Amino acid sequence: MSFLILVRHGQSIWNLENKFTGWVDVDLTKKGESEAEKAGLLIKKKNIQINFYYSSLQLRANNTLKIIQTVLNDKKDFVRAWQLNERHYGALTGLNKIEMSKKIGEEKVYEFRRSWDIKPDALKKESPYHPENIKIYKNIPKEMIPDTESLKNTYERVTKYFEKEIQKKLDDKNVLISAHGNSIRALCKKLFNLDNNQISSLEIPTGNPLIIELDKNSKIIKCEYLDKERAKNLPIF
Repeated sequence: MSFLILVRHGQSIWNLENKFTGWVDVDLTKKGESEAEKAGLLIKKKNIQINFYYSSLQLRANNTLKIIQTVLNDKKDFVRAWQLNERHYGALTGLNKIEMSKKIGEEKVYEFRRSWDIKPDALKKESPYHPENIKIYKNIPKEMIPDTESLKNTYERVTKYFEKEIQKKLDDKNVLISAHGNSIRALCKKLFNLDNNQISSLEIPTGNPLIIELDKNSKIIKCEYLDKERAKNLPIF
């Protein structure tokens, strides 16, 4: 038996400002730090020995994980992987979601946010929000850096990395991943075998650990959000 714990980072500055964030590297708000601390306390109560930690390259996910590890008094190094980054929102990056809803319509914004294979327009390379202009991405091969992504694109990079680097560790070890709304949704699609309609309606709350219990054949036995008051709809398995 093993455990996989998925944690979306706590509230970020751009979450609070209701902006499309994507690959822009913003930090947590004070509320986000509190959510991460509470996540750590809830995980601690489960008394699970975590063997491996993973996160994206992005500050909000990294700092969420660091706060969790501080609460757990666990100083293990964690792996940072760009493949676990949030979905790239292309030309929507930095724009306010409510203002965009007024400008192009709620239905169109929802389509960009939740459709399976529709991408926003590409973000221009001269934008300060383009990953090529953000220091933390300087070691990623340029041909791998997206200008925009659909959820399908995000799913492909996230699950490819999961299958190669993480899945084998779940044979008998416990893993915690601190990542993002869409990278975790992508993982849930794979783990729970969700179809494209199910994934479009799956909400991932900030700073609320989703704990997945697996048997020796990596079959899901049980899953639950640890913060019951802020639990969203669980994937069906």
